[in-house]
Amino acid sequence: MLYWFILWPVLIATLLYLINARHLKLMVILTQFAFLVSSFGLFWKVKTEGVLTETLGHWPVNIGITLYADLITAVLIMLTVFLFLMMFIFSYQKLYANKLFMFLFMLLQGLINGIFLSNDLFNLYVLIEVSTIVVSILIMFKKDSRSIYDGMIYLLTNIVAMTFFLFGVGYMYKLFGSLDLTFIAEHIHLVEPKDLILPYSLLITAVGLKSAIMPLFSWLPRAHGTPSAPSSVSAILSGLYVKGGVYLLIRLQDTFSTALDIHELFLIMGFLTGIIGFILALSQTDIKLILAYHTVSQIGLIVFGLSLNHPYSYWGSIYHILNHAIFKSTLFITAGMIIDSYHTRDIRKIKGVLYKMPLVSFVTLMAFFGITGAPFFNGSISKYLIQKGTVGTFYEYGLLLINLGTIMSFVKYMSIFFGKDEIHPNEKVHSPLNQRVVIFILGLFCLTGGVFGTYLIDFFFNQHFEIDPSSYLFKAGVYLLSLIVGILFYRFVYKRIKLFKKIRSIELSFNGIVFSIVLFFAFVMVYLGIPL
Repeated sequence: MLYWFILWPVLIATLLYLINARHLKLMVILTQFAFLVSSFGLFWKVKTEGVLTETLGHWPVNIGITLYADLITAVLIMLTVFLFLMMFIFSYQKLYANKLFMFLFMLLQGLINGIFLSNDLFNLYVLIEVSTIVVSILIMFKKDSRSIYDGMIYLLTNIVAMTFFLFGVGYMYKLFGSLDLTFIAEHIHLVEPKDLILPYSLLITAVGLKSAIMPLFSWLPRAHGTPSAPSSVSAILSGLYVKGGVYLLIRLQDTFSTALDIHELFLIMGFLTGIIGFILALSQTDIKLILAYHTVSQIGLIVFGLSLNHPYSYWGSIYHILNHAIFKSTLFITAGMIIDSYHTRDIRKIKGVLYKMPLVSFVTLMAFFGITGAPFFNGSISKYLIQKGTVGTFYEYGLLLINLGTIMSFVKYMSIFFGKDEIHPNEKVHSPLNQRVVIFILGLFCLTGGVFGTYLIDFFFNQHFEIDPSSYLFKAGVYLLSLIVGILFYRFVYKRIKLFKKIRSIELSFNGIVFSIVLFFAFVMVYLGIPL
């Protein structure tokens, strides 16, 4: 039953919080293993039997709350359980991982599963609002002034955006008498397209903010890169939670696609988000903020691929959602290990990581190859498929620019591996076994996701794509050339560009973020044909 994937984490979290279990963390990890097996069972059932739907209370579909699982949903549920399992193992010896943290973290897991499974707009609104509160508490978990400020900005920003969503939900109910997405998609041809512009604009404004597309991404670095947020929280937020917004974007576009054609707008928005994201990442000196802004850039790439109206690009973007979750989670938790060892987040003060933390360096290098699309790593397959939909267009060169920017900023990031630690030059760091196991597994997935990429896409999504050896070899040559350009740029040009320092100081206030939300809403309305 689909609803157990939502209730199980919540009930177990509540039970374990209320009892005084001696081996609480071990019990949580064991339940996650059982949950992982169940999620694979769900995936296999969807793969063999087709789409699953479940209406709670046995009400008619257009009245009751319906849960929906296709292959994409089932794979995302499996990904969610896997990453939470990894984060629970990683946090096993952390002091912050107390009963309250475990409760909130498992509660978030159930809410994310609910977002992926829900087919009802109002139910989605409730799940997103509750998850926003939980995420805000996790951001503020260490209770220092900066994390409390960042958590409150995140909470208030999302409340404003979800108010737009709620108005859109109400308008959709007025038009259709139902909030079920499948029912709406089947009956949307009965409504005049002009009558759909307002509710769509309201809904997509909130979803655009949850997806962190331009210009609605200013909240993300505060949430994902706040100084005192646990690394496991940052990994889940950046690697997984933001994908809930992308998934809702896919569902909304599928629902409204026959009535409103807006793919060109999101094509441009995705492209610009990818460009702006890596420029902002290149400007940072805080290693967590570099990673957070790169999430913005990679989300832009995913939205861009989804909007190309090409099967290769669409499924390449879906696969990149999985890949990004793996390599970005890896990068955030290895960054957390580096920060714990060096007691600073300033990339200019971190040197000699390769000597002091060889395994962390090796795994980070694998994630670096993944996110930059190096041959035989997971990002290379998804980026190759996305690029197939741009052949012969201007956007093909745009993708090269986005990837070059990604390489440049990660060449800067990888500078922490070299040089010499002036404070403790000969001291090697010995990380706990559980952390080493987790990062090794995640790093291994960065490699296997590339070597077996086409087989995994076929297995997960029943989509068979052939990789042309000559074009893949050409792409490998382009990557090598881009890597050389990135290294030369960082060594001889980067430090001479004063603009990066000015960009680094740019930070929107709460009022500025709210203004960007209103501006985005107004722009979508005008684009679709309603003058304001």
